[in-house]
Amino acid sequence: MGGTVSHKHTAILDAAYELFGSEGFYETKMSEVAERAGIAKGTVYLYFKSKEELFMAVTRRDCEDFLQRLENLLQACSTLADKLSAIAGHHLLYYYERKQHTKLFFRAPNNNPELMAYMTRFMEEYMQSVMKVMQESGAADPELLAESYIGMLDRLKMDIMLRPGCSEADAHKRAEFAAGLFIHGALGSQNVPAVHTLHEDHQDEA
Repeated sequence: MGGTVSHKHTAILDAAYELFGSEGFYETKMSEVAERAGIAKGTVYLYFKSKEELFMAVTRRDCEDFLQRLENLLQACSTLADKLSAIAGHHLLYYYERKQHTKLFFRAPNNNPELMAYMTRFMEEYMQSVMKVMQESGAADPELLAESYIGMLDRLKMDIMLRPGCSEADAHKRAEFAAGLFIHGALGSQNVPAVHTLHEDHQDEA
């Protein structure tokens, strides 16, 4: 019984993710979600009382997956360079994978207090993860660095999402460039054979 409940719950979320992403929140009907999930419309309402609640659940699952995958990637890294590359790659590939589902972001419920509060918490958790990386590097003002890095990645993600010809290789290229640029600056990022950690740079200067 529990397995059936879990399967239906997952099927509803998967169907809603596809429809919200391709059609938008306001254009999607609960009956369409039910049809795509292969269940009765009434069953959808057993799990989610409203379309807003369903959208919230889809968003929460996606954001939690984003944070968990990032944590797993960072745990496998040992240097600042590797961690910055992992953050950039994860950020940009996340949006590349959602090129066909941009309406999850651009056609979301307007002025939904619960959704807005959740997204604020999500961004804070993401910021804390990146800030921790900056703190562990020994860099000054890790919060400002984290805000700047995420801000740069957010700008790069717009091209990936909205430019039709942008490929996965382009996403990887932008991720590596962003990591190199952040450590070495605009001039140093042009011809850098390898990205060093801040600690290594300080040792070289000494």
